[in-house]
Amino acid sequence: MLADLHAHVLPGSFPPAPDGCDPWPSMSPAAEGDARVLVSGPLRFTARAVFFSAERRLEAMDASGVDAEVVSPMPPVLNYSLPALAGRDLCRWINEFIVSLCAVDPGRFFGLGTVPMQDPGLAAAELSAVAGLGLAGVEIASHVGGVSLGDDRYLEFFAEAERLGLPIFIHAMPAASERLPRAAAATFGVGVEGALAAAALITGGVAERHPSLRLAFSHGAGGFPLMLPRAQWFWGRTWNEEPSGATGVSPAELARRFYYDTLVFDRRAIRYLIDMIGPDKLFVGSDFPAMDREEPAGRTLLSMGLPDAVLADITWHNCFRFLGIDPPKLFSSSEQHHFPRTGRSSRARAVDLPRRRRAAAAAAAADLAR
Repeated sequence: MLADLHAHVLPGSFPPAPDGCDPWPSMSPAAEGDARVLVSGPLRFTARAVFFSAERRLEAMDASGVDAEVVSPMPPVLNYSLPALAGRDLCRWINEFIVSLCAVDPGRFFGLGTVPMQDPGLAAAELSAVAGLGLAGVEIASHVGGVSLGDDRYLEFFAEAERLGLPIFIHAMPAASERLPRAAAATFGVGVEGALAAAALITGGVAERHPSLRLAFSHGAGGFPLMLPRAQWFWGRTWNEEPSGATGVSPAELARRFYYDTLVFDRRAIRYLIDMIGPDKLFVGSDFPAMDREEPAGRTLLSMGLPDAVLADITWHNCFRFLGIDPPKLFSSSEQHHFPRTGRSSRARAVDLPRRRRAAAAAAAADLAR
């Protein structure tokens, strides 16, 4: 069974822009088909229907072998430049859309909401509303208008998330910089941002101060895991995490409190994550539909000959451990199953697990043969 924790949605529409709010997102019909065009400031993005249609998402999940999907806002709508109250209203609109999409099939869809991080106090207060909607957690960007997540102004927000038991998925968001060409933003820029966010939460004291806080990072937190041995040496002055006279919690121990997706595009990088971080903190992510999934989903991971227990953790269990909820029970296509919704039973889409296992095994065998 496979859960995709890093998948994005866009609402099919947005309310009118409040006075003086720019950029404010809007969606309009595309020239052809059922796609829509997202406009937000200079951004023009054609969103296929799978971004906002639950039925299309279920079809795509079935086609690629995804049994459950954790959906979060596409990063460009994490707009922290808006005035705080307008930002809160936009977050609420997005959150309510995600709730409505998840309600179509609550056994397969789980939602992460968004909060107005431009006002840390307001963002902290909105966490209760997110939990009240039934969303599983929140997604935030790796910085807030260039301000590090390790800054003291966000301590209240992280403390409240820990108190409520709400997990936080931190999505790398390139920041404007003259140090990289614009064309490198989606490649090296994303990797650098993921690393900076994870490093800031360790060196700024957030990870140590809030040991029960569940944090996860997109794209394996970029280059952060590869830099951990250097940070570990400066902390304890030993190689290979050998015993040290240093006191306190080491950077490597703190890093292993975080969760990371395995969207790192190479089995060698996945093996490093398993060795350095551990298989109990890794999960499947795809960035779908902004990026195409492997076919079937998790193909590289499934080709690596990992022990069954390790594979089960990464493809299924760790996703729900991060969310802090029990995983849904899935059935073969020969069985009938129901999920409760608003006090009544609704038939859920049958999941043909044997067919998926055969497809995944065939793909893994093909990879190994190459």
